[in-house]
Amino acid sequence: MKEVIVSKCEQDFIRKAVAAGKRLDGRHTYDYRQIRIAFGVTGGSCQVHLGQTKVFAQVSCEVSAPKASRSNEGLLFLNVELSPMAAPNFETGRLSEYGLEINRLLERCIVDSRAVDLESLCIVAGEKVWMIRVDVHVLNHDGNIIDCASIAAISALSHFRRPDVTISGKDVTIHSLRDRHSVPLSVHHIPICVTFAFFDDGKYLIVDPTEREEQVMEGKMVVGMNGHQEICTLHVGGTMSLQKRSEERRVGKECRSRWSPYH
Repeated sequence: MKEVIVSKCEQDFIRKAVAAGKRLDGRHTYDYRQIRIAFGVTGGSCQVHLGQTKVFAQVSCEVSAPKASRSNEGLLFLNVELSPMAAPNFETGRLSEYGLEINRLLERCIVDSRAVDLESLCIVAGEKVWMIRVDVHVLNHDGNIIDCASIAAISALSHFRRPDVTISGKDVTIHSLRDRHSVPLSVHHIPICVTFAFFDDGKYLIVDPTEREEQVMEGKMVVGMNGHQEICTLHVGGTMSLQKRSEERRVGKECRSRWSPYH
């Protein structure tokens, strides 16, 4: 990924604004940008707008052989694509380190937290299972892709419907939508990522950073949490270390407030 250059004057301006409790787009320190979710006509397609950041997620499925170590569980894969259409510094053809980081965080937040019941995707143990694939396309990058992508991915999974299956002896019949209604996935919980950016060696903290704020921040923390306030993933990055208890309390308080409307 090509480096984005931010002028020294702009860096100083952003730091002074954050220190004063203000943001470039008029938000306060802990304000989230407006979130809009639009579902497609077909099941499993979802587009999420987080301010000017836009992410599209599409879920598909096919019958596959299971893993030898988990013969009675289906498969769930996530794939993130960053194209120059989203931002000029994204390159075509290969996933950058930044893209790999987003991909790993989504896998830890959704797959590793067992948000989807993989055992319900088993057709014939040891032989046939459903393989669910989530393709996440970043359409426009204005900061905080991971939060927007996590909302898009779990929303698309909740919206997706797979074909119904009938088993008679050794015969497996996959029914079309004309024959039978499709079946929703069994989603145990809804994990969402919340990203925090740190400035001035952790003295100042903001939530949902924009693309310009990400270029200036010294560190970040991504917390994946569900509606039960369970931590599904935690990622800390940047050039500073977060050791203060006050920072942990601030992050925990803000994460809980993100989920308070859902209770």
